[in-house]
Amino acid sequence: MKVLSLILVVLIALLQYPLWVGKGSWLKVWEFDQQVVTQHEINRKLQIRNAALDAEVRDLKQGSDAIEERARSELGMIKKDEIFFHVLEENKKNNSQAGKFAEDSLE
Repeated sequence: MKVLSLILVVLIALLQYPLWVGKGSWLKVWEFDQQVVTQHEINRKLQIRNAALDAEVRDLKQGSDAIEERARSELGMIKKDEIFFHVLEENKKNNSQAGKFAEDSLE
């Protein structure tokens, strides 16, 4: 009887092996589920990006506002009879040295 019980336990263990460790095991299924979730997230982000690009393409094809905005920002173009002001920001290092020089000259 003990031998029969031992044989049955071994058979059950052998039947359980593919379920836990084999090709279609629970671990593999869980890993595939994680990959599917990750891919769904990547796809969602790409769909949002594609929708934004599609809207931009439609806007560029139909309206002149987007074209004008790009010409202004990327090419530095201005309209006729407009005045262009280019504001330069001074370097902070130069400002601190100028202030130090002014303090030294006051002493």
